[in-house]
Parts: sequence; C-alpha cells; structure tokens
Amino acid sequence: MSDRSAEISAAYAAATPGLGAGHALEARLIGPAAYAARLVAARDAVNDAGADAALIGFGADMRYLTGYAAPALERLTMLVVPARGEATLIVPRLEAGMAGDAPAMRGGSVATVPFGETDDPFALVARAVRAGARGGSAPLSVALSDRLWATFVLRIESALATGSARPTLRLASEVIGRLRTVKSAEESSLLRAAGRAVDSVVMAITSGKLVGRTENDVAREVRERLAGAGHEVASFAIVGSGKNSASPHHEASSKVIEAGDAIVLDIGGQFGGYGSDTTRTIWVTGPNGAVPPTDDFLHRYAILKRAHQAATDHVKPGVSCESVDAAARAVIDGAGLGERFFHRTGHGIGLEEHEDPYIVKGNATALVPGHAFSIEPGIYVEGLNGARIEDIVLCGDSAVDQLNNTGRDLYVVPG
Repeated sequence: MSDRSAEISAAYAAATPGLGAGHALEARLIGPAAYAARLVAARDAVNDAGADAALIGFGADMRYLTGYAAPALERLTMLVVPARGEATLIVPRLEAGMAGDAPAMRGGSVATVPFGETDDPFALVARAVRAGARGGSAPLSVALSDRLWATFVLRIESALATGSARPTLRLASEVIGRLRTVKSAEESSLLRAAGRAVDSVVMAITSGKLVGRTENDVAREVRERLAGAGHEVASFAIVGSGKNSASPHHEASSKVIEAGDAIVLDIGGQFGGYGSDTTRTIWVTGPNGAVPPTDDFLHRYAILKRAHQAATDHVKPGVSCESVDAAARAVIDGAGLGERFFHRTGHGIGLEEHEDPYIVKGNATALVPGHAFSIEPGIYVEGLNGARIEDIVLCGDSAVDQLNNTGRDLYVVPG
C-alpha cells in the first residue's frame, strides 16, 4: 500500500464513523422482531398463492426469513413455511446449535427440528407440510426455492406424494419473491454502508501504484481492502486492463498493467449479508503523464457518462425498469455506438449480488421506493479497450438515491 493510499483510506474511515464490521451492523439493525414480521408476511403470501407451504433451502431466501446463512451441503437444511401454524427448520443435528443462534430461531418464531445421520429429513419435511396444509383433498401444492438442488427436489416430491397423486411444485420466487425485492429501511442502511465501504477501496486503488503490477496482484489487493473495510466476503475483483477492459466479466490475469492502458475496475462483496458493487474506469498515463487518454477514448467515455447520468436521472417511483435501461441506451445508440453496449443496464441487489429487479428491456415492473439496483452502462471495443460506470442506487420516495459516491469522471492517474 502506498503512503498516499493509506492516507486516503484513513481519511475515508474517519469520515464514516461507526461503520464497523458488516456482521455487527447487520445484527444491530435487523433483530428477531424483523424476522418474525417477515415470516408472517411469507405465510400470508403462501396463503394468497393458494399453496400449502413454501420450502426454503440454503441461500438468500432462508437468510432473509430467519437470519441463518445455512451452509450449502449435501445434508438437507430446509425451512418449512406452512399455510397454517408455525414455521419449522429441518436441520442436521451437527448444525442445530449454529442454526439455533440465528435471530428467528432465537426469537421463537421458528421451531428447530434436528435430525441424525440415519434419519430421513424428507419425511420430516413432509410431516411439517401436512401439519400446516390448507386441507382438502387436492394434491399438496408447495413453492420450492428457485436454486434448490435437483437431488432435493426429487426426494421432496416423492415424500409429499400420496399414492399416485404427485404434489404441485412451483417456484418460491413466484410466491415470496416480492418480499425481498423492496428493501426496508434497515436493509437500505446496510446497502448504504456497503456502498461507503466499497467506495473507500476504489479511492485507495485509484490512488496507488498500478503500472508494472499484474491484474492478479491488484485484484488481490482489492480483496484484502474489501475485507479491511468490513466485508465478510470479497465476492469479485474484476481488473481488466488494456484489451481486457473490453471484456465486461474479465477474470483478473497475469497481464502486466502498462502506461496507456484503460482499466475497468469492477469490485464488490457482502457487507452484513448485503451486496456492494461498483465500477470505475481508469486510464494510467505512466510517470509525468507520458501516455494520456486518446481522443477516441475520451469521446466514448463522455458518451458513457451521459448515458449513466440519463439513466440515473430517470429513476423515480412509477417508471418501469425497462425505461431506465432505455434512457441509458438512447444516449449510446444516438451516438452510433449501440452495438458496443451489449448487456443490460442493471440488476437488483440485496442478499444476492444479482436479483430482481433487472433493469433490462422487457421488464415492465414499475419501480417503487425501496427497489435497489445497479446502473452500469458500458461501451466496449473488442481488441482495443472498454469502459463502464456502475453505481448502486435506491428508488427513493420521489427520486434516485445514489449509494456510491466516488467520482464518475475518468480516473486519469499516473499509476
């Protein structure tokens, strides 16, 4: 770390008192009462959908409803949210203590049912579903976690069958997905803190040494700084330099950064369970500004910045997701560079780094206060270089609320 990087990091930390570690902030903001309310809302959604239960495996939905980040293992861990009665967590006995410490279980909103190595957890799931089903003679109807492993789905289907009557299966996102899409004030605070934390990393990287280092080395520093800024997970560190900057999801490589390289720096992780994600574009000139940005690159970057601003300014309650995408695309298309912008304008963010709502053509969903998503247009010239600007934003009560606040101009640095 350069002295200047350390100075900037320290100054930024001083400007954001009380940021703390992500987990500590999550625990302070979201307690058992919040999870109890989420479980009630989930049960109501199950009933509104005419289902008998929602069956939630490891992943973001379980964390949202209980505060438990269940490990993704071959042993089944499943939250049963029935149409009637109490939610139940079916959990391996060796993980029962860890699960019991989660807020929803600690607060008494979820009953924990541990099982041993020779027990049948799928029979336990079936028993909990039947105990809380709506009743009647129709086959059971259950909503399953969207990313539940096939090996679990097939055994659940078999356990819920009655004779030749197979259960009706549907996606949990169709039933409870809307609950997670609109962020509460507490969730918004976590996203805001995540934004401040990742911004501090951008400030440090753009002020430090770049020329002569490999992309891998810079990516390693990014991950270390994300952890130092309070992230419990450093999920990604895209460092695309030179020709690699034209590949939007470039994996950092052994390429050495040189004067005259454009760099797309796209970084983020999990802070208190909630995602950070930002992209800034850098041009490294080398010492004494030896290789300044080309006129063509500056021209493309100016178009990109206008597109990013147009999409950002468009955000307000009632406008559609696809119209935000169209606002960015209109600027780039109008400049004759539409074929250079070949991905969606944004994705939702929360407990998952990519979730609803997606900012893309065909998504007519109207924005409401609490929707959180990225705005990240890009312009890429294959074989030459590329550029992207990305912020996480919230749809506020009347306008956009930006959660990333580092500069959006091209970072022209000696490196």
